[in-house]
Amino acid sequence: VLCPGEAAASRFSLCPKTLIDGTNDGNIITMETTIDKAGRLVLPKAVREASRLRPGTRVRFRVRDGRIEIEPVPLDVSLERHGSAVVAVPREGRPVLTAAEVEETTAGLRSGAPSAGGTQGAG
Repeated sequence: VLCPGEAAASRFSLCPKTLIDGTNDGNIITMETTIDKAGRLVLPKAVREASRLRPGTRVRFRVRDGRIEIEPVPLDVSLERHGSAVVAVPREGRPVLTAAEVEETTAGLRSGAPSAGGTQGAG
């Protein structure tokens, strides 16, 4: 499934919007994985990429209405005044965003496209 404007010759990947709303032209998109004997599961690469989950990202599990929900643990920040602005500063060190990540986020915001999980993915 290609994202709008993506060249057909590019490598196969799921468009993050497809994963966010769970559909592609009205067809429901699902993925499966298996839990191993130790209770671990592997999130499919397309899901990790679309939600920007990286190795070391802390996640929270919740069971609600018979469903399992997984979400990144919110980033612990403090509010600090920098000049005339108040800025949220992570309490723990965070990896620096790459130029490509900044460009992708900026382009998504300008186009009005939904963020690919869009929050704290780095970890």
